[in-house]
Amino acid sequence: MNTCSLGQLSRRSMDGMQRFQEQWLSYGASAWYELWLGEMAAARARFARLVNAQPHEIAILPSVGVALSVIGSSLDFSARPEVVVTEMDFPTIPYQWMARGEEGAELRLLPSPDRVRVPLDSFAQAIGPRTGLVATTHVFFTSGWIQDIAAISALAHSAGALCLVDGYQAAGQIPVDVKAAGVDVYISGGLKWLLGGPGIVFLYVREELIPQLHPTTTGWFAAKDMFAFNPERFEMADDARRFEPGTPAVAAVYAANGGMSIIEEIGVEAIRARTAELDADLIRRLRAAGLQPRLPADMARHAGIVMLPVANPPAVVTGLKERGIIIDYGPGALRLSPYFYNTETENQALVDGIVAVLMG
Repeated sequence: MNTCSLGQLSRRSMDGMQRFQEQWLSYGASAWYELWLGEMAAARARFARLVNAQPHEIAILPSVGVALSVIGSSLDFSARPEVVVTEMDFPTIPYQWMARGEEGAELRLLPSPDRVRVPLDSFAQAIGPRTGLVATTHVFFTSGWIQDIAAISALAHSAGALCLVDGYQAAGQIPVDVKAAGVDVYISGGLKWLLGGPGIVFLYVREELIPQLHPTTTGWFAAKDMFAFNPERFEMADDARRFEPGTPAVAAVYAANGGMSIIEEIGVEAIRARTAELDADLIRRLRAAGLQPRLPADMARHAGIVMLPVANPPAVVTGLKERGIIIDYGPGALRLSPYFYNTETENQALVDGIVAVLMG
């Protein structure tokens, strides 16, 4: 019940990682040319299909932090120093721009009135002629609120700013269309709803923007001909591979392909519908037990993270773990996140476990 923190390990991902080990043993370094680059291309293509992008718009990196660093190193803050973020975003987002203060970046942090959402009007009021970038989240990690990223992107573009979206809590569990949303940069990864585990994220950069960005956080994988090994000349790749700074975690690529193949086979629309059913069932059972989850007023804008305020969330998480139930917590609340592979019976076991732990 903890997909918002770590998705389940599938047999397909296990088989993929086993295949990687066997190839490493059998092929040695030639696996790069004969197999591993092809596996990376397959991963780019799979993620591209999931978000309605083209494979050449997708880069593979190890984490959101690295992806943000690469994009951040491409930006000039001299004319438009302001970066608009929200207090509901995962901290990696504001941390990145705080760390670039010496380069001229200025953080503008938008508050939440209810610890669930940030009103669109707040973005409209904050974005202006000094705004160079709006960097925010598709689905908030401590509320499940689905932001209107198309509207946010339009506000950014109307002011001449770029729009970057962290979609880690979105891709896989809700439909994502980067073209319809009009975002410039979109980042997601295998750790959670894509069921691919840690060590891999996918960075989408809008095709027209790619040649305008020249990251200084870079490496050999970003070269147009990565196997030329020419120390006297560095020509960046024409496509999104220019944002790949170094050797990828190939085992994570195999795991990610396994997870994404499941998402593709079931279909994101079906996953969204089933997860919404499980969320509604869990909320009903929580309320029947006298527990009050913190939810948005508009449940159509809610994705699969149910927040339950309790006293001492870490102790409750520990108590549930002792009962074989794995969840997560955020500030002042439990984070409950059933996914399509969970059941209503497990929902009831979760509620019963919470009640038992709270009663001591």
